[in-house]
Amino acid sequence: MKKITRVVLIMGMIAGLSPFINTVAAQQKGEPFDDVDASWQNGNDRRDSSVFKNMQYFMPSILIDVNYTHSFNNPNDNTVIGSTALARNNEVQLSALHFGGDFNYKGARARFMAQFGTRSIIVPRNDYSPYRGQYQLANVYRYLSEAYAGYHIDKWYGINIDAGMFMSYIGLNSYYQAENWEYQASFTSDNTPWFFNGVRIQIFPAKHLKIEPWIINGWQSYGKFNSMPGIGGNISWMPNSNFKVLTNNYYGTDAAGIPQRKRFHSDNSVLLRYHNKPSSNGISRMAFSLTGDIGFEKGGGVNGFKNGDSAQGPAQYFLSAMLYNRVWFAKNKFAWTIGGGVMTNPGRYLVLYPTGQASPLPDPNNPTQTEGAFPFSAAPGDKFTGWDYSTNADWMPNQSITFRREYVHRASNVPYFAGRGGVTSQTGYSTTPLDPNWRPDLVKSESRIIMAILFRL
Repeated sequence: MKKITRVVLIMGMIAGLSPFINTVAAQQKGEPFDDVDASWQNGNDRRDSSVFKNMQYFMPSILIDVNYTHSFNNPNDNTVIGSTALARNNEVQLSALHFGGDFNYKGARARFMAQFGTRSIIVPRNDYSPYRGQYQLANVYRYLSEAYAGYHIDKWYGINIDAGMFMSYIGLNSYYQAENWEYQASFTSDNTPWFFNGVRIQIFPAKHLKIEPWIINGWQSYGKFNSMPGIGGNISWMPNSNFKVLTNNYYGTDAAGIPQRKRFHSDNSVLLRYHNKPSSNGISRMAFSLTGDIGFEKGGGVNGFKNGDSAQGPAQYFLSAMLYNRVWFAKNKFAWTIGGGVMTNPGRYLVLYPTGQASPLPDPNNPTQTEGAFPFSAAPGDKFTGWDYSTNADWMPNQSITFRREYVHRASNVPYFAGRGGVTSQTGYSTTPLDPNWRPDLVKSESRIIMAILFRL
């Protein structure tokens, strides 16, 4: 009888403790990657917490990016060519002001981030899908960097279904400069998407694994170029705080009016933190990131990696790589980064086109024409190879602000960067009538110094 009583008592205790046990198990399970320190990673938020406390349903976010850059080519119109980070030489510029945040309520979720500054001009200008149809999509979306809504399903370590405009992982670097090791991105990142417009599903089947399919309008496009949507996805794996590997893959039709031309792209990165002593007054942390991309277009007059016959067309592909190493000092208050990359893109289908005189506008029926009276040729078979290197020094007195000074050298096999004569007119002003003999002054290389203040709350 005593044994039966003990069993009943023990069972009663277990039943009484079961809510506590379930709570502890849920706490032990936690959120995906919540036991991983990702603050050191290139392209990631370096903060370990937000200054906004006890915000139950909304977490605000504010970013400000101010830069000054000097080109040793000293173009007379101050225009920066071939960059989505920079717009004007020899001037203090507000590159970006972002504000917004994240909403969460009983599984419903949403995020929006406004976008003001020069990036609201230089990033949308590379999307030609708004020329199809009406309503000026570039202006509709110009002042938003992210805006999506969705729902969280409590399955495994979570499933998120979101629709709207969200950031791209292709190219490793973040769209927000405060998250990057370098200011001027290498060719790999600067010539691949910063955003997608469509639907994504984030699946976390394990604590350290994310699988994310996409169905999107196209390759960094507000609208669709043809009838087929773009499809792709991301897989990210972080087994611990020192290592991350990810792959992004994309397939779509992104040549305006040429539905037969299909694009495939694969982007792959590995990041390794190989030294970590955060309390050291000497070298406190060391890490590197390596990214490699491969892609091609085939059909509609181009032929992937091989030159074909007159019907198939020339080769049209993308190969690139970039490598950066970063060293932190004095309890992570200072950092030094060095790195660079190389890109080759026959057909120039991903090259950021130099701008010429601002009128006339491009012909929407000609997918190879670019803005300006003297467009940069992007016809099948046109060669483009670019390479770059940079080094910078950061001072980070706290996790909300970075003071950066950076030296960058970029070069290409064809005239591409703004030379002394600029790309606007003989005087540098767009209001000046063009001299019939004037042409944009494009050169094969440039060197510049960048100074930036990057603020984040």
